[in-house]
Amino acid sequence: MTNNKTIEVYEIGPRDGFQSVRDYIPLQTKLSIIEKIVEAGLKKIQITSFVSPKAIPQMKDAQELTVYCLEHYPGVELSALVPNLFGAKKAAETGLKNISYVVSLSESHNRANTRRSHEESFEELRKILDELSEMEVCLDLATAFGCPFEGKKMPEEGAAFLRPYVELGIKTVNLCDTIGVANPAQVRETIAVINKKYPDLTLEIHIHDTRNMGMVNTLAAIECGIKTVQSTLGGLGGCPFAPGASGNLATEDLVHMLCEMGYKLGIDEQKLIEAARYESHLIDGIYSGHIYKIDDPSVKQIKD
Repeated sequence: MTNNKTIEVYEIGPRDGFQSVRDYIPLQTKLSIIEKIVEAGLKKIQITSFVSPKAIPQMKDAQELTVYCLEHYPGVELSALVPNLFGAKKAAETGLKNISYVVSLSESHNRANTRRSHEESFEELRKILDELSEMEVCLDLATAFGCPFEGKKMPEEGAAFLRPYVELGIKTVNLCDTIGVANPAQVRETIAVINKKYPDLTLEIHIHDTRNMGMVNTLAAIECGIKTVQSTLGGLGGCPFAPGASGNLATEDLVHMLCEMGYKLGIDEQKLIEAARYESHLIDGIYSGHIYKIDDPSVKQIKD
């Protein structure tokens, strides 16, 4: 447990939320939502993914969106997800300095998500680090707690899997509960095991709310010392390559809980709620959020 009261909320909705929406969201709509996220005080935002438009058509505007955001939000730490060296180079061309590289603890999911074996994914990351040494690279460890194809993952599996990546030079790892199967005890044990093996490694957490466990699992991670937590506005989104991966943890719900508990976030909670409501009116998607629906006249309220 930790008494740390400073938490960094990492908004990834413009990537993980938007990618789950089938119909293309106009660029101006995306930018208007990002603007409201920034106005609410979020200082760390994952804005897009540099992937093949054939794989995820929603991300076809990645370059234009990134250039705009870098110009208009210099005080915000912006990042993008990349699956390969080609995507990393495209991100670098825009001037972006922070990327996340995704690899799955489950080889089955890794092949479904990136069409690579574990060995191939590792070698691709090696190329990124060699050719783009100025980039800050976070390793997103997908299916860190469980896989739709291989089942539950044990803490020791994740720790052993990370060794070559740590030796390669990775300093930050984001533990992702890709399909929302983790429980608080598993989260605590996984963090403890990895922290013991790699005390200099910085861990982040990304929890899906598929089974209504998003908040408790994220809180368990925070209580174990995690200082950066990922979430999406409205709870929109999920991995398109993992069956049953719907439902991210909603940023505004997380912020509300942490503010009530006395955490220092520097975020305007009401503006964030309004941003989630604004997004839900513009984008037809699956939302796991709760607070933004309160007092919204467009949402049917349950009466006593």
